[in-house]
Amino acid sequence: ITAAQFIAVDLFSFQATGLGGSALDGHSSEQIETMEPVKDRIIKVTFNSDVHSSLQWNFKPQQTEVYVVPGETALAFYKAKNPTDRPIIGISTYNVLPPEAGQYFNKIQCFCFEEQRLNPHEEVDMPVFFFIDPEFVEDPKMERVNLITLSYTFFEAKMGYKPPLPGYN
Repeated sequence: ITAAQFIAVDLFSFQATGLGGSALDGHSSEQIETMEPVKDRIIKVTFNSDVHSSLQWNFKPQQTEVYVVPGETALAFYKAKNPTDRPIIGISTYNVLPPEAGQYFNKIQCFCFEEQRLNPHEEVDMPVFFFIDPEFVEDPKMERVNLITLSYTFFEAKMGYKPPLPGYN
């Protein structure tokens, strides 16, 4: 999927998710359409990737960072490759740092918590469409937060195995 194809998808089909992948009330496509960007607050979002030792994939962000303002959507891509000679199914979890910023980091669409099957030597782009809630700027605890890191970890999907939820051991 190219960036242009991804952006062309109807926003009404997206469901916003919060930390841990649970749906958040109030972050519908209607909110996205009516959000007012906070232009005087620029946030640097960096991207991290990890692969559990049981998974033989190459996985990395396609960009190291983007600059966003609360109330505007942004699009980032990760790339995954299965360098083996057998199909492998992976599943990812994510984490937002600092943890207090997680409640304001809203993924509209991402690949986390969904099984991803890669055939032998297949390489795919995995989009993450997100925004930082404009309420971020109203929170006194976020006053000095100018850097947010979005980190994904991929695990090999096993029958009956559920990857750990972010923030829970």
